[in-house]
Amino acid sequence: MKATLTALARKHVSPSIRYEMRHLASKLREGLARACFWRWEVARFRLQQESPYEIVYVGRKQQREMAKLLIAGKGQASTAIIDSTSATTAADHVVLVSEMPTTGALSVPHYLSAVVPLGRPLEAITARYDSELRRSIRKHRPLYRMRQALTDEEIAMADRDLLRPYASARQGIHAAQFPTPEVFRIARGVGRLDLITLNDEVIGCHLGCEVVRGGKRYWSTLRFGYCAAVFSDARKLREVNSITTFMALEWALEKGFDYYDIGLCLARPDDGLLKWKRRRGGDIDSLGNYACLFVRLPRTGTAKFLWDTPMFAIEGDKLTLHLGLPEGPNDEEVASRYQEMVFGGLHKIYLYGRSGAGEPFIENLRSRYASLQSPPTMERVMCS
Repeated sequence: MKATLTALARKHVSPSIRYEMRHLASKLREGLARACFWRWEVARFRLQQESPYEIVYVGRKQQREMAKLLIAGKGQASTAIIDSTSATTAADHVVLVSEMPTTGALSVPHYLSAVVPLGRPLEAITARYDSELRRSIRKHRPLYRMRQALTDEEIAMADRDLLRPYASARQGIHAAQFPTPEVFRIARGVGRLDLITLNDEVIGCHLGCEVVRGGKRYWSTLRFGYCAAVFSDARKLREVNSITTFMALEWALEKGFDYYDIGLCLARPDDGLLKWKRRRGGDIDSLGNYACLFVRLPRTGTAKFLWDTPMFAIEGDKLTLHLGLPEGPNDEEVASRYQEMVFGGLHKIYLYGRSGAGEPFIENLRSRYASLQSPPTMERVMCS
């Protein structure tokens, strides 16, 4: 009876409502987990030994690594843990990172998706690609094919030989592997598993599913998987990864989806994977993210801190970008630092610094965003 009622409920609830229900359930689970205060800790660390900023983390111990990733990035080996009994950093240079909101803190998401708007010719989408990427796709696309995995044997092979080894190679012991039953569930009905072939040899796979949000259909990449011969060769991996992404985009466009979601990546403007997806037409989106950390910026040296560590934040349901314009760097250095800080999907950009700092850069930034359908507003924040 319960199963019948669940089936009837699913039948009469729209996909958009189901998405909102799943998203709300995920946020509630995250909120309940955060409320386990007995699992919290207070930890202190620096981005580098010589950094003037001390990061004070307050939250669950298992989320400390996420705080380090969001603040220091993936090259976090340089972060130094500080003995709290010997900490001497001035309060003005403390950055508070917490799992609970504090006054004036930025709500920094853990992850963002890169979403490509469809509903237009393929040529219009690839027009945003740089010339080198377009040449590579024209050269290599005819060599590859994508076909759906239909048998249990093919699905098991993709899980065992492609998805799991590739995730382990990229993330090591921190790899978040999909459970095998979940791979089968997605491949058999709620999504799709495609095998990527080169000269009729299976060298990779793509696991994806449909998401409906606000009445719009998204084809969402869940995982890529590749054989060792591909992921152990950096040049080959770049080629195959680009072609796999392009073929998934082609398929989504052919099937009439409104958007192609290239997948989640760390919510850091400097993140290499996010930049890779941006170069393939991906606009940033909070799709798939339900967790945040709350970052209260230092009272002194805010502009320099955000120069070293630019940040995304969420205001309501809108995405914002926070950039620092400290004294010292000249106009060319500022332009070089933020060369790739142009993201579709932003609501507002905050620029922190003294009056008049970085004016040529700000005008250049406005012109670069002017071509977007909905360019972000820009607001200056006066600080040191």
